[in-house]
Amino acid sequence: MELKIGQVVKSTAGHDKGDLMVIAGFEKNKVLVCDGKHRKLEKPKCKNPKHLQETEMFLEPDSMATNKMLRKTLNKMSNPGG
Repeated sequence: MELKIGQVVKSTAGHDKGDLMVIAGFEKNKVLVCDGKHRKLEKPKCKNPKHLQETEMFLEPDSMATNKMLRKTLNKMSNPGG
């Protein structure tokens, strides 16, 4: 599966290990990811694609309009029961 903008991924390495993030873009051989809390849309984190686990979930562009909406959406995905 190829990584795409808007795809939800899980970090497998680093301080954010286990966190859900969304792909905001690409830069050379790196992937730009954000979660709306620690890494805002204005300043995404640059990660090695080897340190990301792909999911089959994608976010609609309107879900990524603001950091608050992004946080809320990712929180629902990580805690579907509550």
